[in-house]
Amino acid sequence: METNTNVKDRHLTGLFKDRESAEKAYDSLSERGYTKDDVNLVMSDDTRKKYFNDDDYDTELGDKAMEKAGVGSAIGGTIGAIAGAIAAIGTTLAIPGLGLIIAGPVAAAFAGAGAGGLAGGLVGALVGSGIPEDKAVVYEKGIKDGGIFMGVKPKNEEDARYLNDTWTQNKGESVHY
Repeated sequence: METNTNVKDRHLTGLFKDRESAEKAYDSLSERGYTKDDVNLVMSDDTRKKYFNDDDYDTELGDKAMEKAGVGSAIGGTIGAIAGAIAAIGTTLAIPGLGLIIAGPVAAAFAGAGAGGLAGGLVGALVGSGIPEDKAVVYEKGIKDGGIFMGVKPKNEEDARYLNDTWTQNKGESVHY
């Protein structure tokens, strides 16, 4: 298991190339007691439309991907609107200017970065939430190529090992802790 040396900000992160592998990874989190509010999920709007269309989100991951997605067009691309969006919709952002759906704690990091977050794009938001820059670059490319990024702060080392193994077995790419 590849490890992140900054113990305080350790995240387990991975990239999934299809809905099935992402669903299995998400299910492994649910099995360990994690809720949708614990999980970071980032994908392009095109990926959301491909895998989680309005008629096909009858799973917990699908619900999280669709959660507040319709609000994106009302948000617009201004910095002030992003800060307002956090207050209005909690921890899910649909950002039309970047074509991203961001759900979970990383959404707050992205919005909290304000202009810097937009200027730094997704890499800056991921780094700001504790993910090493080299991994953030890989994840950004994977998301742009249609992948689904998932991340969580494991509650303990046992969870980290279990989730790392499960995500890797379920076709997780660039799984990192």
